[in-house]
Amino acid sequence: MSNDAVLDRLGTSLRVLELDPISYRPHPIHNHDRIWTETNCYVDLWIEVLHSFGADPTPALAFVLSAGCDGRQWDFVKIAPEDLRTLYGIGVAEMNVWRPVLEHVVEGLEDGIHVTVEVDGFWLPDTAGTSYRNQHTKTTIVPNLVDRDGKVMGYFHNRGYFELTGADFDGIFNLAPEPHAEVLLPYVEQIRVDSTVLDAGFDGRDLDVARAHLARRAPGNPVDALARRIVADIPLVQTAGPDAFHLWSFGLLRQFGATAELAANYVQYLEGRGVTGAAAAAPHFLDAASGAKAVQFRMARAARGRDVVLDEPLIEMSKNWTAAMDIVAGALST
Repeated sequence: MSNDAVLDRLGTSLRVLELDPISYRPHPIHNHDRIWTETNCYVDLWIEVLHSFGADPTPALAFVLSAGCDGRQWDFVKIAPEDLRTLYGIGVAEMNVWRPVLEHVVEGLEDGIHVTVEVDGFWLPDTAGTSYRNQHTKTTIVPNLVDRDGKVMGYFHNRGYFELTGADFDGIFNLAPEPHAEVLLPYVEQIRVDSTVLDAGFDGRDLDVARAHLARRAPGNPVDALARRIVADIPLVQTAGPDAFHLWSFGLLRQFGATAELAANYVQYLEGRGVTGAAAAAPHFLDAASGAKAVQFRMARAARGRDVVLDEPLIEMSKNWTAAMDIVAGALST
């Protein structure tokens, strides 16, 4: 279903897709039995948006084949806009935010168009236990329903579809008790869907995207650069404290581990698309993802000032990544 297929006006509310936060079922990639339950807000968001459009989001995970490490952090992986256009006919473009953000969101919903909006996680109840009413953090959502008078918003975020009300509505849109002039305007993107492409199937475009990402991968093994950075940062982690550890781990271990786990899903998809032998890479990717989790546990001890030894899990992570990528490269070359 394309996102311009439904526009529902219920009293003062606007809604594009017929979704209920209570009955909503996330895509299987977001099952709770994952090694890494989340990647980052942008990837997880798009998995659910595509899922709700009635599309399979797995082909858009091709970025796992070109992900790497710059020596400072593992790539903050994202579903590439060009892949969204090629695979699904979805155009994503930055908007000029010149009015209050709520006005842009409402205008989009009136036209049957979604937007992505950077917001403060402090006001998102789905983050209860982490940032909700506890910490100001930047994250991205896609509003799907807005009731201005009732102060209700239904929105995609991370691994699901949720609803917020009242003071959270005012906080997200910087409304009450009055707008704060010093709040910076957020980054907002408009999502436009060509339903003829979305509904047509991939016709080989998904395999073209896979080969394009594989061709862009960095030479050598990026996990070696990641491992060197992790080891070099042990003294920093030992002295920076637990809050800094979580920020540090997000950019290195979580991004790598989640990338590797998504790669296992992706190569299984490729096998189903006729790329014979690709699925043999999945166990190696999963072992790499598990290895990153083991390193994270050890580094959590380092964050409490303890000494840690990481040689074995880091070496295994590197070996598994190399083995997996060699298998995928061989499968896609035939």
